[in-house]
Amino acid sequence: MDSPWWRDAVVYEIYVRSFADASGDGVGDLPGVRERLPYLRSLGVDAVWLTPFYPSPMADGGYDVADYRGVDPLFGTLADFEALVHDAHELGLKVLVDVVPNHSSSEHPWFRDALRGVGRDRYLFRDRPNNWQSTFSGPAWTQSADGQWYLHLFAPEQPDFNWRNPEVHAEFLDILRFWLDRGVDGFRIDVAMGLYKAEGLPDVEDQAFASVSPIWGRPEVHAVYRDWRALLDSYPGERMAVGEVWTDDPADLALYVRPDELHQSFNFSWLQAPWSPAAFRKVIDDTLKTVPFATWVLSNHDVVRHRTRYGTDDPGTGLARARAGLLMMLALPGSVYLYQGEELGLPEVTDLPPESRQDPVFKRSKGELPGRDGCRVPLPWTPDGASYGFSADGVAPWLPQPDEFRTLNARSQADDPGSTLEFYRRALACRRELARSVPYALEWLESPQGALFFSRGSLTCAVNCGSDPVLLPPHESVLLSSGPVEDGVLPPDTAAWLRTS
Repeated sequence: MDSPWWRDAVVYEIYVRSFADASGDGVGDLPGVRERLPYLRSLGVDAVWLTPFYPSPMADGGYDVADYRGVDPLFGTLADFEALVHDAHELGLKVLVDVVPNHSSSEHPWFRDALRGVGRDRYLFRDRPNNWQSTFSGPAWTQSADGQWYLHLFAPEQPDFNWRNPEVHAEFLDILRFWLDRGVDGFRIDVAMGLYKAEGLPDVEDQAFASVSPIWGRPEVHAVYRDWRALLDSYPGERMAVGEVWTDDPADLALYVRPDELHQSFNFSWLQAPWSPAAFRKVIDDTLKTVPFATWVLSNHDVVRHRTRYGTDDPGTGLARARAGLLMMLALPGSVYLYQGEELGLPEVTDLPPESRQDPVFKRSKGELPGRDGCRVPLPWTPDGASYGFSADGVAPWLPQPDEFRTLNARSQADDPGSTLEFYRRALACRRELARSVPYALEWLESPQGALFFSRGSLTCAVNCGSDPVLLPPHESVLLSSGPVEDGVLPPDTAAWLRTS
């Protein structure tokens, strides 16, 4: 029996505002994504995940949704979305969309009604606030005009739903149907562990993302995903859902991916691991022993790009490690989520001027926290123009791009055998070929100090995280490497795929 398409898929996250601008207003849009679908097909991915494109005041880049069944004019029209899905399917690409069930926009009709006293139980209003803090800095409560307070674990413009109200359940099942009927292949669920809060909303001593706490990871949430799974399974074509689940316990992820719940959950322990063979091995072991189908991700729209995270003060080291990290990740069993621009070797933009920053994290912390704008800077497609091909000539993008993007653009890297873009294409093509023959199971091999060696059947992956060269394990040939490999020696910050039989 064939495995489901998502088990080994490579999914490419598109932060729509920053991918490609077809309208010429400096903001990415759905027609821009549609125009670049052939680029993604040639890159070798299997699916795309679109961040929110729904009508929104953009207090949090679209994660404050005012209408879950539409397209914001900033991004196009519903017809544009349907054309994008059609073209993606014609190219053999699946389409996932973001769903944001923890909170809405304060401009959502339900919340506007709640402020007038109508349907207030759809949200979490209380006479007195507790001590909970917003993950975006500051108190998690804002007072309404009539004196009551409403909960927002993120920005004040993002009031939390009350999932103990059955109207909320029914509404989101209908929202999922709306997009499934338009051909989407799955959903990425924002803040998937956060829908329910403890009865009575008690004060907390520690607000960290935990397996079970008054705020995060309430057991009631699993009934929601059992209902969602039943709905997904009622549609043809193996529709799926992947949850954004932050937790302090790897075993807790398994609770979200039981056979009757979500298909996948993001593996953020992998993203958070330092450049260390011991750290990588622990995450791999913990993941493979706790979840039936693993996922791996190095960057996304909420974290510092991994080239910069791995680079300390040396951008060359960061890029070498980023390429080696990709090769290691692609050799692991399970599916992979890539973030737009990592195939170009883009770094985090750390010097954005304060007046350009738009992230509510930066604004609510009064600049003490940099926020997430640095990983959301629009992509460079060409070496020319005010936006390096992101928008029409002469149009500046919504966030300024650094001069470095001039040389990291997609056009200049295309067909350059030494470029990061061409390395990604080779790696993804090789992975697709190997997927037909390698087993899912992984076996650890004896590794030198500072290195990590493992095999899956005839494929061996060797990664050198140390500061000295190491000898490669016995092999017949080198299939692919992230940097030069000569005379059976693997340099520091380099990975290689080896054929062993």
